[in-house]
Amino acid sequence: MSSYGLEVIGREECDGLLGSQRVGRVGVCGARPGVFPVLYRLLDGDVVFRTAPGEKLIAAALERDVIFEIDSFSIAECTGWSVNVLGAAAEIVDPAELGTAQTLDLPPWAGDARDRYVRIRAREVSGRRIVSTASGANRT
Repeated sequence: MSSYGLEVIGREECDGLLGSQRVGRVGVCGARPGVFPVLYRLLDGDVVFRTAPGEKLIAAALERDVIFEIDSFSIAECTGWSVNVLGAAAEIVDPAELGTAQTLDLPPWAGDARDRYVRIRAREVSGRRIVSTASGANRT
């Protein structure tokens, strides 16, 4: 039977993994905690996504801390990784910053009403990888 372990992913690799994905999840703790899938892009190392009025926008309007997560797993190989970004979410309202956000490749997947942009200022970025100690460098 193989044994498995966890490996900490360094910041540089976390940044690379964040740049390699398009869909992540935003976790908010408000009147009703929730986790929401979002299409995202990076802007100067921060996570940016589009949204409509609702829990994600409320968290951003109040500039609350949120958690953003991406991951990838191989069930067959029992390996995978995840990256978390912790930071305050804020709606982008500055005209120059909003103009930049609008140039990102962020088409609205769930309806055209997603006309608000939220930026998560990356205060902490961390990642972990599940590795098979039997194969040593098995990566997903």
